[in-house]
Amino acid sequence: MGVNGILNVNKPGDCTSFSVVAKIRRMTGEKRVGHAGTLDPAATGVLPICLGQATRITEYLHALSKRYVADIELGISTDTFDGQGRVISCKEASGVTLSLLQLALESFQGIIDQVPPIYSAIKINGRQSYSLAREGIKISLKPRQVRIERLEMLAFEPPYVKLSILCSKGTYIRSLANDLGERLGCGAYLKALTRTAYGQFDIRDSHSPEEIQSAVENGKLQSLLYSADYPLLDWQKLVLDQKTAGEVLTGTDIAPVAEDISVGTLCRAYDPEDRFIAIMKFRPETGLWHPEKVFNG
Repeated sequence: MGVNGILNVNKPGDCTSFSVVAKIRRMTGEKRVGHAGTLDPAATGVLPICLGQATRITEYLHALSKRYVADIELGISTDTFDGQGRVISCKEASGVTLSLLQLALESFQGIIDQVPPIYSAIKINGRQSYSLAREGIKISLKPRQVRIERLEMLAFEPPYVKLSILCSKGTYIRSLANDLGERLGCGAYLKALTRTAYGQFDIRDSHSPEEIQSAVENGKLQSLLYSADYPLLDWQKLVLDQKTAGEVLTGTDIAPVAEDISVGTLCRAYDPEDRFIAIMKFRPETGLWHPEKVFNG
């Protein structure tokens, strides 16, 4: 039997998210392994890894909020917006006061337009942006709307700034660092980044690849796994009778069993034994709940 569930992995620095997935695949012997929310190679912190049937909920995890702790150095700009790139500008940052910094940070809170770094995995005509940039091809990425829910300054020891950031999907903290430097007129780059939370997954409950390897070797991997429905616990829950649950497991649409249904509503469905069996979506054109994803075993 395969491994099913989600691991809250504390990704180390200097490795890709894909390499962590490959390592977990080798450790567990489970072929179906995938991550939610790529972290840059130098970044550390929470990286949810889905295994087995849990890989089928990955697409729903991207909407979850993320929390980061970012270390930013003022006065230096790089072409990648982080410490991995080439320095393109050095300016004096001694004129940046605490009040100026606080005022600049306020302008980044809420819904903002953000241009992603050209050194990113965003695809342009089927090719990743960073590949084109490395070939010297001029790239212009369009701004995207992202949401900064909370932006808190943890420390300011010039020229270094430490921030706590709670943000929506699609937010590039590297771009935030670069934009902050531009707003202050001195330039800035992201010196270090740790993701401290991803939805319900918190870094305090995460495990290093070495800890996961030890759990596998000692037959205790199951104790580290979260159920596939764990990240979706904020969704509405439907508990179905045996007959209706059987229909859902065969992919059959069912009549509404809940009030206050809105267009596009998603919910979790369970059988009478409280086993998670499906992700359901309400279809207003039919007035029925449709099994988007079915989990059987």
